[in-house]
Amino acid sequence: MKEDGLTDAVQEAGAVELLLIRHGESEGNVAATEAHLSGAEIIDVPARDPDVNLSGTGQEQAKALGTALARIAEELRPDAVVSSPYARARQTAEIAVEAAGWPVKVLTDERLRDRELGILDRLTRRGVESRYPDEAERRLWLGKLYYRPPGGESWADVALRLRSVLDELNTLAAGHRVMLVCHDAVILLIRYVLEGMTEDEILDLAASTSVLNASITRYVRPSGSGRWELESFNVADHLTEQGVTVTEHSGDASVHPH
Repeated sequence: MKEDGLTDAVQEAGAVELLLIRHGESEGNVAATEAHLSGAEIIDVPARDPDVNLSGTGQEQAKALGTALARIAEELRPDAVVSSPYARARQTAEIAVEAAGWPVKVLTDERLRDRELGILDRLTRRGVESRYPDEAERRLWLGKLYYRPPGGESWADVALRLRSVLDELNTLAAGHRVMLVCHDAVILLIRYVLEGMTEDEILDLAASTSVLNASITRYVRPSGSGRWELESFNVADHLTEQGVTVTEHSGDASVHPH
């Protein structure tokens, strides 16, 4: 496997387990929530999106995640850990792997990065409506799956890049278990791809469910081929058990086309 992700892992056939981890709470999550509550138009993030770090709570969540992962029997541990290159995801992966005591190097793959927002980056919903009213109207008309902000990506664009990542899981050497550390939209769209969801199904899920920080979603496929089965989704019990704050930072719930 290459150090930049899954791209050199095309061998015979196929991974048997897939763990999806959302990064711990980030400084951007905190800033976005504060901006929404205050009615601000701009989210006061401390850095560009790829460089936003974990908050203090996010670091605690990553450590608690690692403690939970350490309980996995050695023969059932992931033998590949691949992260979004964005700092909040990479930090989550590195802290968790160290806390778990796993002798595995965290790799990165840019296809796991968060959705790019283009000209809407750092704007709240109020900010979009105020500064780009035509875009706000177009976003409502098209819905979350197909709306692409200028310079950014639609969810369909993200799903397209994720399909190549997931296809490579089908060609990993037999028996591989893989952990991907990424973002809430990425996890939802991996479900969309693996489960063959319709537009209505993925948008219903997005409108009703917030992927929790440092949560675990698990797919299994014991034969190493065929369809993946969702074993568990959005589990954060490991945080509660260890007295770590569970945080919920979701995007705009207005996702269906109007």
